[in-house]
Amino acid sequence: MLGLRALLLRGARGAWGCPQVHASLATGPRQNDGTFYEIRTYDVKPSKMKEFVELVNKHIHLRAAHSEMVGFWTVEFGGMNKAIHIWKFDNFVHRAEVRKALADDKEWQGKFLSPALPFLNKQNNEIVYLVPWCEIGKPSKEGGVYEMVTFQMKPGGPALWGQSFRAAINAHLNTGYTKLIGVFHTEYGLLNRVHVLWWNENPDSRAAGRHYAHEDARVVAAVRESVRFLESQQNMLLIPLPCSPLK
Repeated sequence: MLGLRALLLRGARGAWGCPQVHASLATGPRQNDGTFYEIRTYDVKPSKMKEFVELVNKHIHLRAAHSEMVGFWTVEFGGMNKAIHIWKFDNFVHRAEVRKALADDKEWQGKFLSPALPFLNKQNNEIVYLVPWCEIGKPSKEGGVYEMVTFQMKPGGPALWGQSFRAAINAHLNTGYTKLIGVFHTEYGLLNRVHVLWWNENPDSRAAGRHYAHEDARVVAAVRESVRFLESQQNMLLIPLPCSPLK
C-alpha cells in the first residue's frame, strides 16, 4: 500500500506545475527550499498613526537585524490607518528561531515593541508562498506606489484555477503599464487566497494604465476566463515608508 506522501505525489499536476490534491494541502515547487513570507497587517489607532510611523522609521532596523524585511507600507486607499509589512523566512525553524531571538532582544522590546503595542487596535498575519512562476521583483525606480490586490478564489487550489489566473496576470503585464512585484498564495490564513503586489509610478499612471487595459481585448478575454474561479477581490494602494527596502 502506498504511503500518504506517495499518494499525494501521484496526484494530478496543477496548472502551476506542482502536485495538487486539496486546497488545504500545500505541495509542490514553492515548498522545495522551505522559503516563505509572512504578511503582517496592523490596524493602528487613528490618533496614533503619525507616532507609529515615526517609531517604525526610527527603530524597525532592530527587527530587520533578525530576518529579511521585504517591505513596509501604510495604506492610502482601500483601508484607513493600516500598516502592512512583509518578512522572509528560510523555513519554519528559522521563523521560530527569529521569534525567540526577538523575545530575548531587550533593545527591540524596549525601544519598539513596548511603545508600539498601545498604538495598535488589531494585528493579523498570514503565511504565504511565492507561486513557482514568480520571483520577488523590484521597481524600476524609487518613489512610486504599490497596489496589493487580494483574490479569494474558489476552493480547489491552483490545480483548478492556476492556469487561468496566471494568464490574467500575464495579460496585464503585457500592457506594460505596471510592474509585478510578487504573487503570493496563502498557506496559513484564508485558504485559496492570492495576494498580487504591483508597482506603479504614481496613482494617476496606475489609473491611466487600468483604463487602457480594460480596452485591451487580450486582457478582457483573460480576465473573463479567470473570474469564473473568483469569489471576491479587493485592493489597497500602499505607500512605502522610508525604512522599506521596497520603495
